[in-house]
Parts: sequence; structure tokens; C-alpha cells
Amino acid sequence: MDISQLQSVARSLVAPGKGILAADESSGTIKKRFDKIGVESTEANRQAYRELLFTTPGIGQYISGVILYDETIRQSAKDGRTFVQALNDQGIIPGIKVDKGTVALPFSPEEKMTEGLDGLRQRLEEYVKLGAKFAKWRGVITIKGTALPTANCLHANAYALAVYAALCQEAGLVPIVEPEVLMDGNHSLERCYEVTRGTLKHVFEGLRMNGVHLSGMLLKPNMVIAGKEAPAQATPPQVAEQTVQCFVKIIPAEVPGLVFLSGGQSEKEACANLNAMNIPGAPAHPWELSFSYGRALQSSALEAWGGKAENVAKAQEVFAHRAKLVSAARSGIYQPALEQ
Repeated sequence: MDISQLQSVARSLVAPGKGILAADESSGTIKKRFDKIGVESTEANRQAYRELLFTTPGIGQYISGVILYDETIRQSAKDGRTFVQALNDQGIIPGIKVDKGTVALPFSPEEKMTEGLDGLRQRLEEYVKLGAKFAKWRGVITIKGTALPTANCLHANAYALAVYAALCQEAGLVPIVEPEVLMDGNHSLERCYEVTRGTLKHVFEGLRMNGVHLSGMLLKPNMVIAGKEAPAQATPPQVAEQTVQCFVKIIPAEVPGLVFLSGGQSEKEACANLNAMNIPGAPAHPWELSFSYGRALQSSALEAWGGKAENVAKAQEVFAHRAKLVSAARSGIYQPALEQ
């Protein structure tokens, strides 16, 4: 393990004006996305769509890294280059999702735990050979009134995230630690703050216990935001204030950066909320505040593509424009008037 190399990759992933594209949808998840646009989820169609994203001209101006799925890291573009090489040619760092999805938590079926620690050391060794420089693991936290999350759920997910992160660093990969407090439900902004704070407290206790070098990792957190069904929704300045206020109490300054998940926000919401954290006069913080967006970067491009080869150029144009807007939000200069 070379700590200086881990630190260098982590800092590069949160370089000014740049962030991460999460293109690590599982086969089941991308099928749901394809179903919405009437495209069959075959390996060939998935390959064509990912190639569209990864070969968009100039996308390396805005995207520092891409999280790949197991299938995707093994695929190649039509010109014969592996996707890893195609990303490297754009100056983009390839990464890999290494968890195996969620299952019900024992005795609390409404809550989730993440599987994939068995055999992870060997999988990481293979992904390093395939060219990955960083990895990602997602834990899922559900809010339901005051009953959920349970302490057991927070502990189980924090433990898995910490062991995963330690194994990644041992293998020479920068771990992206993703404890996602879901937006599902009608909980208030204040309840999200409380649960996010408790979640992060457990996560960083676990990371320290497992010897993870905080300067060689990134955190992929949710924003502090009300549930999608809540009657009162916060404004971007309120989201920014509550999110940073929550984080400064828990997240150590040596973590190089936070790469926010969009978590079901629309493309515009994800931009506006991230922008509010980065504008001049925003709440002070010691980290780079960037993004690791999936749908909030891809939705418009996916619709523009529609599974048709003749739409690739247009879809790439749409994707590049969205990436430019998210990059602007990461720099605090996003303007809604620039939306197409």
C-alpha cells in the first residue's frame, strides 16, 4: 500500500471543477432505466450506451472519474480499446463498484445490509489488474418515523463500509465510502439531519477502528434533505447550511473531499443544491465538495439516445452540456438560465 499514491488519486478525483460519473448501475437497475425508454437491456445495448458516455468528446474537462460495473470494466469500445483505456485516453480515472447489493437486515426486513465482503480481497486484486484505481461500496439507511433506522442497521452498514475501505487501501485502491440515507418517505429536514449525523458517526468510528487512512479515501454522502413526500421542502441555501453544519461536526478535515450522490433528486435540484454549497459566502468547510452523480448526469442523455445509433451524437451533446452544468455547480457558478 502506497499512501502517497492513494492520496494523489483521491485528490485528483476531486480536482477543481471536476467530479465523478456513477455509471455502475447493476444489470437490474439499468434494465429499469432502459424499460422507461423502450430499449431492451441486452449486453450489446448496455455496451453501446456506456460507450456513448465514455467517448463523449471533451468530457474529461468535467469528469475526473467513472465508477464502472463488473460487466462494464470488461467491455471494449467498437474501436477495440477497452473502456478502461478509453477513459484513460480522456484523462478520466476508472473505478469499480465492488459491493453485491443489499438484502434485508435480519429481524428488521424494512432495513438493508450490503453483501460482498466474502471474496472481496481477491476481487479487488483482479480489478487492479483490469485497471481500476478506486472503488465504491454503498450502504443504505432507511428513515421511517422514529423507529428506523435501528442501531443495528447503522452498526452493520458502518462495519461493512469500514472493512471494505481497509481492504481497498490494502490493494492500492482509493475507497469511496457511500452511506446513503434515502430520500424515500415523508421525514423532515431535521430528521434527515439527525439520522445523517448518527450514520456518519458510526461510519467514522468504524473507519478509525479498521485503520483506514482518511487522507486516502473519499466520502459519498447524501445531502441533508427532506423526504420526497415531505410537505415542506428545503431551499438550496437551507440544504447547504444544514448539510455542511451536520458534516463539520463529524467528518475529519483530512478527508480530501466529499462526492455527493444525487439520491433521486432531479438534474436541476442536484445542481442547485450542490451550487449552494460552493458559492461565495457558503458555510465554511475544510473539504472539496464535489459530485458522484448517476441519474443527475445521465437522465437527459439516456432519453436523447433512445437506443438508436443515429442519436448518439445528439445524446453526447446533451451529456456534455449536463456535465458542464454540474461542473459549474461544483464550482459555485451554476446558473439555472443555462438549462436547455
